[in-house]
Order: sequence, then C-alpha cells, then structure tokens
Amino acid sequence: MSHFPDILRTLPSVEHIARLELGDAQGQPVGIIENRPGSAGSVAVYNAVTRPDGWLDPGAAVHALTLYAEHTADARANPGKHPNIDRLLALIDNGQRLHVRSVSR
Repeated sequence: MSHFPDILRTLPSVEHIARLELGDAQGQPVGIIENRPGSAGSVAVYNAVTRPDGWLDPGAAVHALTLYAEHTADARANPGKHPNIDRLLALIDNGQRLHVRSVSR
C-alpha cells in the first residue's frame, strides 16, 4: 500500500492554485480548500480527480479516497478529523457531485 506523501509526489503540481471553491449541483457554495500547509494535499487530490468540466462525481470521489491512502481509514474511524475526506464520503453516500473551481494565485 502506498502512503499519502508518496502518492502526493505523483500528482500534478498545484503551486499555481490559491484555493478550490466547492459548490453543490445547484451552484450553492459548500466549501473552500485553501492551498496552504495542512490542506495543500487535499487541493492536490481534489484537483487530480476533478473532471475537465469542473465536476467531481461519486466515481471520482472513490478514486480520491484511494489517493488519500491511510488518511481514508483514519477519517472513517474518526469522523470530523478529516473534513475534506468526510465531504467525499458524504458525496458517495448521497450520490451527489461537487463543482470544483480552481482559483489561481
């Protein structure tokens, strides 16, 4: 099993991204992931799995959970500890999707 830091090195660079703005299917804002220490890995994961049209669907969320590696099991065991993973789990459970908008630095 790969570990999260090893997986992050394989993902596209997100140095050009300041934040990701997340919206629901109706266009309502549901969150922001800032590209800063502690959440930069989530920016990389969400960026990597979001479709070119800006949508992150349940299939992409499942893929994201594999990228989060050991953090996915920790999130399942400790709800609330990893909110960006919790959001993906809820998306899968509810069959919903998120619109992800990248905001450049």
